[in-house]
Amino acid sequence: MADITITINGMKCTAKEGESILNVARANNIFIPAICYLSCCSPTLACRLCMADVDGKRAYTCNAKAKDGQIVITNTEEIEAERRAIMEVYAVNHPLECGVCDKSGECELQNYMLEAKVKEQHYAVDNTYKAIENWGFTRYDPSLCIVCERCVTVCKDKIGEAALKIVPRGEELAVPKEYKDTMPKDAYAVWNKMQKSIIGKNKNENGEIISCGDCGECSAVCPVGALTSVDFHYTSNAWELKKIPASNPHSADCSLIYYEVKQTSISNPEPKIYRVSGDKDFAPLNRAARFGYDYANNVTHKDKNGFNKVVNFIQNSIGTITFNSFITNEEAFILQKMKEKFGLKLINEDAFLYQRFLKAMGKTSGYSLYKGSMENVKKSDFIISVGSMLRYDMPNLAYAFNNALKMNKAFGIYAHPIHDKIVQNYSKNLLQLNYKAGNEEAILYLLLEIFVPLSELDNITSKCLQTFHATQTKVADDKKIDVSTSRLWEIAGLEDMRARIEEIKASKENVSLIIGQDILTHPRWKNMAYIVGVLERVANIKAVIIPHETNSLGVALICELDEFQEGSSLGYNRFGDITISALGNGDLDMPSLNQQEGTFTNIDKRVVPTNAALPYRGYALNDIANALGIYSKYTIDYTKKLPKKHGFQETEFDELTSYYDNNGNEHRGYLLENSRKNISEAVSGFEELAFYGDVVYRLNPPSQFNSFVNAARQTKITPYLYASKEFLYFRGFKDGDLVDISLKNGVTLSLYAKEDSSITGEFAYVPTFDEKVNVYPLFNKQYRFAEVFIKKATDE
Repeated sequence: MADITITINGMKCTAKEGESILNVARANNIFIPAICYLSCCSPTLACRLCMADVDGKRAYTCNAKAKDGQIVITNTEEIEAERRAIMEVYAVNHPLECGVCDKSGECELQNYMLEAKVKEQHYAVDNTYKAIENWGFTRYDPSLCIVCERCVTVCKDKIGEAALKIVPRGEELAVPKEYKDTMPKDAYAVWNKMQKSIIGKNKNENGEIISCGDCGECSAVCPVGALTSVDFHYTSNAWELKKIPASNPHSADCSLIYYEVKQTSISNPEPKIYRVSGDKDFAPLNRAARFGYDYANNVTHKDKNGFNKVVNFIQNSIGTITFNSFITNEEAFILQKMKEKFGLKLINEDAFLYQRFLKAMGKTSGYSLYKGSMENVKKSDFIISVGSMLRYDMPNLAYAFNNALKMNKAFGIYAHPIHDKIVQNYSKNLLQLNYKAGNEEAILYLLLEIFVPLSELDNITSKCLQTFHATQTKVADDKKIDVSTSRLWEIAGLEDMRARIEEIKASKENVSLIIGQDILTHPRWKNMAYIVGVLERVANIKAVIIPHETNSLGVALICELDEFQEGSSLGYNRFGDITISALGNGDLDMPSLNQQEGTFTNIDKRVVPTNAALPYRGYALNDIANALGIYSKYTIDYTKKLPKKHGFQETEFDELTSYYDNNGNEHRGYLLENSRKNISEAVSGFEELAFYGDVVYRLNPPSQFNSFVNAARQTKITPYLYASKEFLYFRGFKDGDLVDISLKNGVTLSLYAKEDSSITGEFAYVPTFDEKVNVYPLFNKQYRFAEVFIKKATDE
């Protein structure tokens, strides 16, 4: 879109043609009131406060599009009088409970009342009883609701669940007709709607209430106290809380969060996290980020015996350190220093898979990192997701996917063996492909066929694809399999969609490709990495590779990881011969991530800071390093020493910023440098995998990412064998049945069955978030799908 110039209140502003006037004003720090509009969402015109004179005509700036040369005036006497009347309407029968309301002190209704200079009330109507409801983690008080529709809009346009809607109030008391002729028309329209409407649960086409994922975003965007956290209700005044900027420690979005902290009580001065908030306009939070905050390791003293035991073990007995990626970049750097000093093996299965995939992809893309990001996905007009249950693996990326479908009218392809009913309802422009487990490579080859004609390939790649574009065969289980181009369309179930997809592709310019964990763990991961690299380099597609854990990318870049363990092991947040852990279940306690300063490297390839919300009085990894002769006064002294050869900058921790500006630009840390590499590999042949019998998938429920989430009070749940309705029905199972899941070699795991109503098809999945339930032996290979035997457990 071309740059244009409009004038707002005498100030010339540069904008993109078609951008809303309200967004242009915000980007230029010009205040226009709006209590219903949310950035990156559809305008609802519910409040009408954003009215302005545009080229001499009244318009609503949330909906009016910028055009070159426009003159916009936002603050005439007439406009201010109308806004004042609207604010009076909002105050009609609004309970006078500001002294105890959870929103008091940060209430937009309070702020706009003062802004509009409302000093008296000219309107009145009889009140109606409105019952308070609890919706999972959220409390809804209809008496405080101004029906601004923000909650409905954010759930639909950002989160993608559309779990809320405007419903009739029931006991309607109409606005007296005499007001229609005596009050401003916009104020009357707002009042009339507020009297007739209320927020309610939405239903699907079968009349079933749509499942809510409890992300809490509806309460975050609510401008008043109508939607609040059940847990936070009546626990603190907003102005008493200190906001500590940090990053989501549970998943690789690492979204901007604020730990809101004050002392525990009058008699207990220890700081306590009362809630977590974010940037409601530009950084939605998932359930774990918002509610999974109280998992701190409450250590009261230094355990000298445990510390000496660990130090002696590293000096004299250790061969391997095994760890996960729920650590900071600085801690990863310390572990790498230990490897170099003592010749240790570093084992991190998840980061190792990520590291090897990036290295292989770089051999065909010509870059050290992928080019895409969540922001790219939001701005795309064609998005393809392959190999991830996106809402479960990376909710924030699913939000971006949905937002692009809604706001950009993008076309989407969501490819995964398990059908997700909520994703299907994102948009009519979404095509969900439910291929057979194991056929991810065929889907990626199909993308080559769609986006990279043979004539456009370079010599390196085209040599290997010559045989692919001709019909080839592969012998598997004594059966020849046709893997010609037509076979790929057949595997994807798209034989009848070929012409339409080709037509859509021709009209799209910004294409994003999301690559999930199924591909990184697949036996054919290397060839698929080569394919993704070719798609980036030749087709100019921007790929995003989902990290499975919070800092998988950071660890993959900082640490030289090994595949196999040698000798005795020290486990960090993993069990080893000696274990150090932030979960309080090892030989020496470590601080949890909400007790540490440091940085993460998120999915957007951005190094972002996180700060300590709570004190920690025990030993940290840096103390162990100091005792081993790897000296640094503070862990964050390593922030500026992170390896420049892998894109990090020589920047002090305290120099890293953490905010969004009014235009939605992110000012958090810095972006990694994506360095050039030589093209050295090419795509090879194609293989199909086949599964027989029962298949289970390794997957956590949405936002239940890890043991730390499950250690938090509000987000702790019980692990089950989660299954579709069809899976349970055809095996004679029902909710609550104890089920045995076993392999041919005798490995058996018993779990109670629980229906996941949001998935269809004969699929079940087992979670990894509870350390007490070890599902990994079921997956004797790294791939996320496994053939198993499943039967109802027998009583002995």
